[in-house]
Amino acid sequence: MKKLITLFSTVGLVMLSIASMAQSQKNATINGTVKGNDKPVDAANVSLLKAKDSSIIKMSITDKSGNYEFLSVANGKYLVQVVAIGYAKYTTDVIELTADKNTITLKPISLQITSKELGNVMVASKKLFIEQKLDKTIINVDASPTNAGLSVLEILEKAPGVIVDKDGNISLKGKQGVNILVDGRPTYLSGQDLANMLKNMPSGNLDQLEIMTNPPAKYDASGNAGVINIKTKKTKTPGFNGSVSSGYTQGVYPKSNNSINLNYRKGKYNFFANAAYNYREGFQDLILFRNFTDKNSGQLLSTFDQKTRGKRQYRSGNAKLGMDYFANKKTTFGIVVNGNMENGNEYTDNTTLIKDKNGLLTTRTLANNDIKLDFKNVGVNLNFKHVFDSTGKEITADVDYLNYTSGNSQYMNNYFFDASDNKQNPDELLKGDLPSIINIYSAKVDYVQTLKNKVKFEAGLKTSYVETDNNALYENFNGNIWIKDVARSNHFKYTENVNAVYTNFSKEFTKKWSGQLGFRVENTIAKGKQITTAQNFDRNYTQVFPTAYIGYNLNEKNQFSLSYGRRIERPDYQDMNPFFYFLDKYTYQVGNPYLTPQFAHNIELGHTFGGFLTTSISYSNTKDIIQDVLDQIDSINTTFVRKDNIAKQQNLGLTVSAAIPVAKWWKTNIYTNVYNNKFNGLVNGANLEISATTFVTNISNQFSFNKGWSAELSGFFRSEGLEGVFVVKPLGAVNFGISKQILKNKGSIRFNVRDLFYTQPARISSKYQNIDINFSERRDTRTANITFTYRFGKGKAVQQRKRGGVGDEQNRVKGGNSN
Repeated sequence: MKKLITLFSTVGLVMLSIASMAQSQKNATINGTVKGNDKPVDAANVSLLKAKDSSIIKMSITDKSGNYEFLSVANGKYLVQVVAIGYAKYTTDVIELTADKNTITLKPISLQITSKELGNVMVASKKLFIEQKLDKTIINVDASPTNAGLSVLEILEKAPGVIVDKDGNISLKGKQGVNILVDGRPTYLSGQDLANMLKNMPSGNLDQLEIMTNPPAKYDASGNAGVINIKTKKTKTPGFNGSVSSGYTQGVYPKSNNSINLNYRKGKYNFFANAAYNYREGFQDLILFRNFTDKNSGQLLSTFDQKTRGKRQYRSGNAKLGMDYFANKKTTFGIVVNGNMENGNEYTDNTTLIKDKNGLLTTRTLANNDIKLDFKNVGVNLNFKHVFDSTGKEITADVDYLNYTSGNSQYMNNYFFDASDNKQNPDELLKGDLPSIINIYSAKVDYVQTLKNKVKFEAGLKTSYVETDNNALYENFNGNIWIKDVARSNHFKYTENVNAVYTNFSKEFTKKWSGQLGFRVENTIAKGKQITTAQNFDRNYTQVFPTAYIGYNLNEKNQFSLSYGRRIERPDYQDMNPFFYFLDKYTYQVGNPYLTPQFAHNIELGHTFGGFLTTSISYSNTKDIIQDVLDQIDSINTTFVRKDNIAKQQNLGLTVSAAIPVAKWWKTNIYTNVYNNKFNGLVNGANLEISATTFVTNISNQFSFNKGWSAELSGFFRSEGLEGVFVVKPLGAVNFGISKQILKNKGSIRFNVRDLFYTQPARISSKYQNIDINFSERRDTRTANITFTYRFGKGKAVQQRKRGGVGDEQNRVKGGNSN
């Protein structure tokens, strides 16, 4: 796998060097304008081709005025080709550049809206896999054959700059704390449970991923590392149209993914719906080794060696139903109802060997654990939009209600034997019931207007109210009846009200300079109540979150940007629950009701060259960072995990990405990120300072062939790095996929293999103070998938509206569970 990664990198760097040398030639210039429906077309892909063989010489992207330019073009004969979403591809006649011409301005190119039909199907322009905008990176999911049959979480693993750890926690450019949105609305899930929900969202419902490392003030201030917006499909054509998709995946265990998307638009009404069903089986093998040492002397007390084999089986479904009512050309009302449900179970068998300091076996524990989970979510959104005039003056409003209900039943049986395989202690049988109910109410209003001095003014208000009710009831079996375990049971209620106001100003001062300045103020009122122990807390704090952006266009080839933002990451709701969650007898998690928010200052300097090469330098300083902390009870060989505000983190990173047209039929996207994480703080009552530098690369090669064939060879590699107090060893994966358009382009078949060489298992260690732990984990990551998609419908494209106003609250809910 490392050899393949090296090969990909070498090919990319060679092509990058060739492209850079070609750009350095000082010859003539070709420029022009692209229009569609008599309006400038922004972000169209413009290619300069050799007339002889149509090979790509240079690439450009049109600006907001539809302008493009090719600099330093050598003498010869060329074609100019334009590709834009929603329009038919356009290619000029042959253009001849001779020595007596310094500049050629082509006549304006007028694109035609795609309307050609094959049967009853609209022919859509093929999207680029990765689109780099000034304020975000866009991943077009369907443009990659290897995305077929995957879950949303698996697609995020492939996204540039995104890292998904062994537990499904998501980080961006080496920083944890990512605000995940779905169609502009927060998921209200976080950590492991957010990952579990994303595992159950099939790629068939996805349109795009939008990645923003420094979002503007209109977004919630939550998310230390930025925002990832997951955009689901909504067909944009009038009449009745949609698509269906069905796929089968085989790893060690089977998986299935199925989805349907429907849309009907007529007159003033637009109805849309989608639904998906997902079945997943998987395994988790865990090998865990711990050394228990004396805190003072450092001498070895005992060793702990555990092997666990687990199997998971989950079924999940999600659906969305919505309607838009176009009251007139300026006013639109909408309603969206969506729901998710999931149920399944996890079963594990483990054997634990505990030895004394001399290596002699003292206890052998056999255990089996059975976890059953039931998760339901329903959400309702009402939205409104009114456009006052053609200058961009508009007002939008959203009202949301979400409910999450989950049940988690645990059954843990432990049997103890000595070195001679004799019964050592009585059996321990423990069961737990952990129901949870979360209600979220949210409302917001946003206003946009262009002032007389061409300053774009934005302002808005938002309020949200969250109430959670979490109960944990544990019982022990005494041989006859179940008896409540008072020490482990608890009942915790929490309410939180966040009120926010923001204002944002942006302006293009000259053709070279632009700027943006925003302020967001958030007031948080939180109350926590432990009913069992009568331990309560009240918090009330107000914070200001400024954002600033400066853009500078040196010339057509070089654009610079500098951005700053202050962010907050509030504790997840369930992480504050003072509950025990048992992984096994010797390992458990416990909540911390006294967690406080973490705050970060983020700065990023970016540079784009020639429309294909993007470089950025980022720095982040986070105070009171929330991380997992390990602690031990040496006398009973027990380790537990809790969240704590452990330290200050500094993150310094360099990112380089390039989209290289190797040939007309071969495009390569290379993403590299080198970052250093440094933690400095107080952990378990003692100072801890650790740091590490990590290298991450994502490489995607896309191939387009004749007769509807396309393929992809992609992979990622991550060197050793830090995740809080854990050191993660290198890992990576290579993926391959191929697709074919069939049924006169109404359908497609995709086949892919993920983690081809099975190089994604995690190896992790943590060693500080008296903590000394090593473990490795293997899951069902090497899989083969085949997916069939059928599209139907016709009509011309119409504008899709964003909807949803809930903030970061949803990202902090914990829900379902699966693999």
